[in-house]
Amino acid sequence: MFESLSPLTIDILQSLLYAVIIFTALMVAALILVYLERKVAGHMQSRFGPMHVGPHGLLQSLADAIKLLTKQPQFPKNADKIVFILAPILITLTVLLAFVAIPFDETTIIADLDVGIIYILALSSLVVVSLVSAAYGSSNKYSFLGAMRSAAQMLSYEVPILFSIAGVLILSESARMTAIVEAQSGLWFIILQPIGFLIYFISAVAETNRTPFDLPEAESELVAGYHTEYSGMQFALFFAAEYANIVLVSAIATVLFLGGGTGPLLPGAVWFLIKTFIFVLLIFSFRWTFPRLRIDQVISFCWKFLVPLALINLSLTAIFKVIF
Repeated sequence: MFESLSPLTIDILQSLLYAVIIFTALMVAALILVYLERKVAGHMQSRFGPMHVGPHGLLQSLADAIKLLTKQPQFPKNADKIVFILAPILITLTVLLAFVAIPFDETTIIADLDVGIIYILALSSLVVVSLVSAAYGSSNKYSFLGAMRSAAQMLSYEVPILFSIAGVLILSESARMTAIVEAQSGLWFIILQPIGFLIYFISAVAETNRTPFDLPEAESELVAGYHTEYSGMQFALFFAAEYANIVLVSAIATVLFLGGGTGPLLPGAVWFLIKTFIFVLLIFSFRWTFPRLRIDQVISFCWKFLVPLALINLSLTAIFKVIF
């Protein structure tokens, strides 16, 4: 049946199939991660978390998903409906497209691009566009304030992230994700780049708007920030994209600093998921450990501490590479 199709048509169908698989996997992962975060929060605060819907509360996330999917979407009176509708779709597509360049093991990767990490960074910059679009389309001052905070925060922390990743690119001599993993066959880059790893991880938490950097969604000040006016499936897309973004930055950290799927005994994909899962749990624990910072503290910490430290680390890495 497929023999009569042109190679271009086959490629398009394969891409659509991959997109459906990734989207389904991320939606299921988001449900699991929501449940997991509630349980982590519960145990850290000496309580149970979800317990009543299903055994040990396992079906709570599914019940929440059904509630969101069946809820009627609402549009603010002065909203720009086209922009309002497209914003959650844009942020979801951005995260989905980034996963195509992630190598889960030596062979499991959708697109092994020569500029894989640059491609992912370019897509991540579109998140700001979607958040600002959501605020503009909502015609809500609290949403707009949240979006402006998010833009300032994410654009600031992209600088130290780029510098920390540049150190990895110097050591691996490639921007291809699989080549970066292969370059760590003898020694993981977290050993050679401990400062770069720390800078990346802190900046990644800020990029995902997680505590203590969750100023764009500060409930006590901005109601819910850029998605204040969203409900139903549109809110669900923002919600799922946030958790998918946490998985994405954790997966990038695994590739750049922990050797990707390399490890003994177990298959590469299993090692990759274990390492990524550890990062996700660490990010979750931050929410129940650190207080929320002020916006001036968040920006000052980036430009006065992280950026100079990232420049020093990058310079030392270049010197190390030239000498050794």
